[in-house]
Amino acid sequence: MTALAELRVIAFPGAPNLPTFAAMEHGWFRRHGVEVSIELTISSLAQAERVAAGECDIACTAFDNVVAYSSGQGAPGVDPGYVVIMGATQLELSLVVDPAIDTHADLAGQSIALDALGTGFAFVLYEMLERAGVDHHSCHFVPVGATPQRWLSVKSGTHAATLTIEPFTSLARASGFRILDTSSRLFDSYQGGVVAARRAVLDERPGAVRGFIDGYLDGLAWMLEPSKRTAVADLLVHRMNLDPSAVQPVLDSVLSSESGLTPDAELLPDGMATVLALRSRYGPGGTSDGIEAFTDLRLWELAIESRRGGA
Repeated sequence: MTALAELRVIAFPGAPNLPTFAAMEHGWFRRHGVEVSIELTISSLAQAERVAAGECDIACTAFDNVVAYSSGQGAPGVDPGYVVIMGATQLELSLVVDPAIDTHADLAGQSIALDALGTGFAFVLYEMLERAGVDHHSCHFVPVGATPQRWLSVKSGTHAATLTIEPFTSLARASGFRILDTSSRLFDSYQGGVVAARRAVLDERPGAVRGFIDGYLDGLAWMLEPSKRTAVADLLVHRMNLDPSAVQPVLDSVLSSESGLTPDAELLPDGMATVLALRSRYGPGGTSDGIEAFTDLRLWELAIESRRGGA
């Protein structure tokens, strides 16, 4: 019996991990020759450091993180060697604020929690403020880490606002916090999450990466079947220890064509262009590269061709 190739995945906590969880639960990664383990990161910096050290092979991350580190605008001395191998989510980012905050203008002078100041979704928040007539420089931004830590920092009153994804948006709403704005209101398309590999892993272990892609696509296809809605809800509760009352809004978001998982894990060229435009507007040096500079979709394209009855 051929030994399974091991792949170590590092991801942000959140409902977008459901296809990976589904593939693990149902044995679809193993069917494609890989043994997948997953760990959840506390921040984009911690994720990049783990990948750069060779301790993780694949990162489920924000497209902007790939752009930042590939353009030398990430944390100094950290080079995870990211390359996007397929899409993941359009991803709706919600601006969760303390109940005492009524408008964007109320955030001037307030402390706002971010994952990091120059990567991830920081520029989405800057754009939200600027479009509402608030100079983002008037706010005090603090790097706190991934969504669970940021949400807890707002819940505890340490910070006045942050950006969240599901299930944390629904948890915040259920706790009486206001959703002041969303990225889907600002942008017709926004490439939130992607799946990236270390270039060295992609070059040296293409068979294992292809196995991961095939297993992920199996998990995604299963999730998107209407008949599997109850089973997906059960998986969400089991894997994320989610209160059953929050399951329905989380599923509505993660399965939505406007805010959730992308069928066939396709990338969104317009959404990627939005990310690049925001980095050019707010980033330390912007980027003149096109989206093709950050992607290598050869294995994903082969997997999709195979699923559609090609090779």
